[in-house]
Amino acid sequence: MRMRLTEKTEIRDEGRAARLEARVTTDQKKMLQQAAALSGRTLSEFVVASAQEAAAKVIEAHETIRLTREEQIAFVGALLDPPPPNARLRKAAAKYRRQTGR
Repeated sequence: MRMRLTEKTEIRDEGRAARLEARVTTDQKKMLQQAAALSGRTLSEFVVASAQEAAAKVIEAHETIRLTREEQIAFVGALLDPPPPNARLRKAAAKYRRQTGR
């Protein structure tokens, strides 16, 4: 059996109200309610906080570049002592200057 979670969630700090609905199974809703109660939050507060935390982790994982020690050394080395520009790069730079007038 599927149930519909439709508690209204208001974002009071920003002065806006938004609605988010999710379909969950009865067991999922019971688990979420239990976790919310154990954490001293309403179901909506718990679901929004949990979703926001998960979203932040996903965004961070996609916005963060993680390098091994060897990759860090190679990256910094390329920044500090870059190779001379090759013909393709010189051609692209010249095209850019022509197009932008710089």
